[in-house]
Amino acid sequence: MYVDSCKTGKYTRYLLRDSYRNNGKVKHHTVANLSSCSAQEIRAIQLALKHKEQLASLLSAGATAVPIGGAVELQQGLSVGAVWVVYQMARQLGIAEALGQSREGQLALWQVIARVIDQGSRLSAVRLAGGHAACDILGLEEPFNEEHLYRNLDWLEGQHARIEKQLYQGLYPSGKQPELFLYDVTSTYLEGVHNEWAAFGYNRDGKKGKMQIIVGLLCDQQGRPLAIEVFAGNTRDPATVASQIRKLAERFGGGEVTFVGDRGMLKSQQVEDLLTHGLHYITAITKPQIEALLSQKLLTMSLFDQVLAEVQTDDGVRYIVRRNPLRADELRGSRESKLGRVRTEAQRQTEYLAKHPRAGVGVALRKVRAKAEQLKIIEWVQIAEKDRQFTVGVLSETLAEASKLDGCYVLKTDLTAEQCAKEVVHARYKDLARVEWAFRTSKTVELEMRQVYLRLAERTSAHALVVMLAYRIVQELADRWGTVNLTVAEALQELTTLCATEVRIKGQASCNHIPQPRPTLQQLFDLAQVRVPPALPCKGITVATRKPLPSRRKKR
Repeated sequence: MYVDSCKTGKYTRYLLRDSYRNNGKVKHHTVANLSSCSAQEIRAIQLALKHKEQLASLLSAGATAVPIGGAVELQQGLSVGAVWVVYQMARQLGIAEALGQSREGQLALWQVIARVIDQGSRLSAVRLAGGHAACDILGLEEPFNEEHLYRNLDWLEGQHARIEKQLYQGLYPSGKQPELFLYDVTSTYLEGVHNEWAAFGYNRDGKKGKMQIIVGLLCDQQGRPLAIEVFAGNTRDPATVASQIRKLAERFGGGEVTFVGDRGMLKSQQVEDLLTHGLHYITAITKPQIEALLSQKLLTMSLFDQVLAEVQTDDGVRYIVRRNPLRADELRGSRESKLGRVRTEAQRQTEYLAKHPRAGVGVALRKVRAKAEQLKIIEWVQIAEKDRQFTVGVLSETLAEASKLDGCYVLKTDLTAEQCAKEVVHARYKDLARVEWAFRTSKTVELEMRQVYLRLAERTSAHALVVMLAYRIVQELADRWGTVNLTVAEALQELTTLCATEVRIKGQASCNHIPQPRPTLQQLFDLAQVRVPPALPCKGITVATRKPLPSRRKKR
């Protein structure tokens, strides 16, 4: 549709016309005669036709008319760029659908989005919503505060199993079962002592005196998280495997799949449980187990000289044998460094005895030996004293025996050579690094599972689920933004600068007009396969914490 004008002498004719094709010929249809309209009205109609798509978006966002002039007020709106991208990713990955369209589902989705954009507590998630168009984009009709988000964790934990199953079915529709599952555990230390899962145990974070929780993560062979579970902080790694086996057999359908776990994870009982449920396994054995196989002549040291060797026993168990020369060099360098530290301590004690004639040699000797024991090299070092001087030597035979397995590792599986070649078994075990990367991202780098800020067991488990869903989004964004010289966190920070312009029309509902993103932001949208709408509804909902932040500050 367009305005057609024709000037004859002093008279100008204006027609509102439409074009169409009839039998291949262009025809024109006159809709209305605009000749009686003023020049200003003609110009307004031309502008309206030129920008009809944008005007239609504004009207659909809540306005019933868009007058021009003093009746329109423009105001800077909330940030929309980062929230819109993460929200669209949640929809594309099926996370939004799994959480549902209820108010609780929308609040849970906001917890996931807030975890991706800016980590922190439920309180910080509420403050984040105050500066981002959370309610407008998610469709929330009422404001919320931190108490609503805490109670939302209770609802989320009640839906935990259903959400994981629905997301799994979205990744693997009926008949497309994954062939391999990766599983690993980590610990997350706690600052407090009141969490119901909190207990003292083997702390992988090196935080002495801190209670912790244990988190188990189950992924597919691409490293995409499928299920997460929280355990008490003193739970041993093998004890976490039973629940994962039940998930594979009951929730995810089981079948001819392979469970990959790290050494120490799959003990004899766990292997038996896997075989009982018809599952296969790939794991590594410990150094004492390797030494036992060597003493039984099932393995020989010459096998480690090959690039990749394998041995199959009569009971159907295969052992994949390899030596990593880089790891062997690392261990050799570590031993030399420890030996140097013991010699430095010996020299220091020698100098002390020389300066203090009345000092006892026995005390100094105990200090040197204590350093060697601390560094766990006492078995192959020889500490001697003569004339109040210490020397540190090496027991060559003992050192050779202790270092013979440097860089050596052995994988164990029940898969036959026809089912899986030794090279494939080795490659699948190395895929566990993807779970370790998921833990690295989820615990500290971008998603900050800690601090937990929770006490109840159910809410702690729901918090872990929120982190898992957020990691899935970060993982997908990292893939799509792989060609951009920005981390996911940096890219999202850039997107937060895209703010809406709130269009307020006198006597009518307001709406959010989204300006054209600058080229760098448009590239992020394009790579993420997200289209930016020209306008969004403006609900005018104000989100604030239950207790104002100024009241929490200490007065000087």
